[in-house]
Amino acid sequence: MSVRYTIENNEEANIRPSKTFQSFVVAAGGHRELNFIEKDVRNYITREVRNVLEQEDAKEFGKYLLRMKEKNQNFFFELELKDDQSIKLAFWADARSRAACEYFGDVISFDTTYNTNRYNLVYGSFIGVNHHDQSTLLGRALMKNEDIESFKWLFQCWLCCMGGNAPKGILTDQYALMQRTIEACMPTTIHR
Repeated sequence: MSVRYTIENNEEANIRPSKTFQSFVVAAGGHRELNFIEKDVRNYITREVRNVLEQEDAKEFGKYLLRMKEKNQNFFFELELKDDQSIKLAFWADARSRAACEYFGDVISFDTTYNTNRYNLVYGSFIGVNHHDQSTLLGRALMKNEDIESFKWLFQCWLCCMGGNAPKGILTDQYALMQRTIEACMPTTIHR
């Protein structure tokens, strides 16, 4: 129990797992005196400590989305959690993005090239281009998996948010994976 307590405290204090393990080695009088290795410390952090933090952060993210909705009724969000209460899928668009979509949502780009490291979530963004040829953020998403079901959920949220108005064209970076999803959700949209 004291080892677990030390690992948890050190992780919260942002002390690297290698330093935590070295402190155990010194306290025990050498590597041979321990019945675990550094990899066990890292696995414990990943499995136990960060999982709890991920669940807490998911709750806080949900509270944040609710606060934004309370401040402005035109704020839109959908949030789907996994069984362990961590984020599976999230989509949100503020009032400004929704209004901009009415003017600049004819052709949009959906990009998922950004990947967050801490929770292994993929960040996706819906982008339009305004009349000054400037990029305009129209919506955001977080996804645990980049699969057909996740994209289907996401595009259905997009359509619900934008009043059922599908764009005339959409550009994506994953042509094969999204082709079927876009055809199912937005059959009149041209996909490139």
